[in-house]
Amino acid sequence: MATMTAAERRADARDAYDAFLKECPTSQLLARISDKWVSLVVSALGAEERMRYSDLGRRIPGVSQKMLTQTLRSLERDGIVARSVTASVPVRVDYELTALGRSLSALLSAVKDWAENHFDEVHEARHRYDAAALAAGA
Repeated sequence: MATMTAAERRADARDAYDAFLKECPTSQLLARISDKWVSLVVSALGAEERMRYSDLGRRIPGVSQKMLTQTLRSLERDGIVARSVTASVPVRVDYELTALGRSLSALLSAVKDWAENHFDEVHEARHRYDAAALAAGA
């Protein structure tokens, strides 16, 4: 059997990724990027070149400081968001999407836009479903 280089082993592993398998690391990544706060943070950063923490908090009403901090840290760890600190009084911290984050932003912004554009239809479908379920249970 021929020996494989590290690059070849990584390529083989990448080809074997299957997000339908719970143990697959792509399944974990899919769970991360499908999080509501991740979608909103990435979409907000995709609309701006860079944003301060407080600007993100104002742009995303309902996100707690703790959740915003956790979300930004996880996105920074995953290479989706870059954090830059500027020495000043007070210290200025900015966040921006990396190239990887920009590629994800287009997808998540499309999902956000879809939800905004189709909510009335979904709401009506829920209403019909709930009415039918109630009638069937009566």
